[in-house]
Amino acid sequence: MTDLRISTQTMGGNAGPATGSKPVGALILGGAHGALAAARSLGRRNIPVAIVSDDFTLVRLSRFISQHFSWSGPAAPNATTTLLELAARHGLQDWLLIPGGDAEVRLIAENREALRAAFRVMSCGWADLEAVCNKRLLAERAAAVDIASPRNYRIASEAAATTLELQFPVVLKPAQREAPNVFTLAKAWRADSREEFVARYREAAAAVGHDQVVVQELVPGGGATQFSYVALWQGGKPLAQMTARRTRQYPVDFSYTSTFVEVVQQPEVSAAAQALLASINFEGLVEIEFKYDTRDKLYKVLDVNPRCWTWFGLGEAAGVDFAWLMFCAANGNPAPASVIDDGQKWIYVVRDAIASLRLMARGDLSWSDYRASWRGPMTWAAFAADDPVPGLLEMPLTLYRVLTKRLPLQRRKPVAQIDPDARRAGV
Repeated sequence: MTDLRISTQTMGGNAGPATGSKPVGALILGGAHGALAAARSLGRRNIPVAIVSDDFTLVRLSRFISQHFSWSGPAAPNATTTLLELAARHGLQDWLLIPGGDAEVRLIAENREALRAAFRVMSCGWADLEAVCNKRLLAERAAAVDIASPRNYRIASEAAATTLELQFPVVLKPAQREAPNVFTLAKAWRADSREEFVARYREAAAAVGHDQVVVQELVPGGGATQFSYVALWQGGKPLAQMTARRTRQYPVDFSYTSTFVEVVQQPEVSAAAQALLASINFEGLVEIEFKYDTRDKLYKVLDVNPRCWTWFGLGEAAGVDFAWLMFCAANGNPAPASVIDDGQKWIYVVRDAIASLRLMARGDLSWSDYRASWRGPMTWAAFAADDPVPGLLEMPLTLYRVLTKRLPLQRRKPVAQIDPDARRAGV
């Protein structure tokens, strides 16, 4: 018998599409702001939405969530069995599975055939997906399809870390961010000297193992150089896609979350992302992060996130409703046409204010430019007029974490640290 707890709330008029007389909906696994946006998108169309999570999330407070299930997490040995039992016991057969976090992505990819016995699943197999989700393998895959990436240093021991020739500054990253620890919960650690690098490498290797520590050159530049490609793929091609600039982030040097994102047309980023995804016959949702290197004028791939990304709601506002498109595709219905509305923006208000103040303090952002960024249509990370509770609660919670120093501070040269509330990917 699996350890599964359920809470239910009523959502008026939420019948959703049906298979025979049975309503068909979506089951979201984990996640935060991106999962919240997906729930709202589907809920507004009267599609039932439930969430499974192993920690507290504001998503469960949304009026569009009809059921919340607590479980031991996607890494538990019985996770797949739990989901299959969930479908059988609560009438979730043929519901769409939507991953909200990295560990949930792997669970679905590794067990997609078993899960397809009960759910609609849009995912590659893990053998293909790992080639882009693992940062060490991502560099190899990118090189194979002629896509630029930051220079990678092969280091497999502390002894090598003390002797290998490096060009500082360098960045240490976890190859994958599934199990939470001091290193995986950080976006990256920067080192500007040999002494600092060896200390950082020792700490990282103790947390994840030597083979899971990726060491790269630091690509210079701020928000103006950070871009993302987001899409839904099926049958080896994109059903819908969009590019955006991640103008501000928190922490400001190495982020675990974007705080201000703008829709922009960036054909080079789109072309590179499509080549990368086509090489593994990708299927599902994806966000791919790039950074423009002004030194060699190349867009370099940094990260691949095949799940709901933090600013997922920006797509719906810009005319590309990825959650609805995924639901249609998974149920064999034609994907509605999408027309992108350039100029749409997304903001995570409290953390963006903190990031902006830090950028202003070091002369990287003016007050007039900050005010100007607020002009035009804006999508909020958590607040929505038709679903106010998550947004109203998020602001005081975030302020509390700031005042009690529960948000990560940058220490030494700066290094991003843990935010306990970033435990699930996509916060």
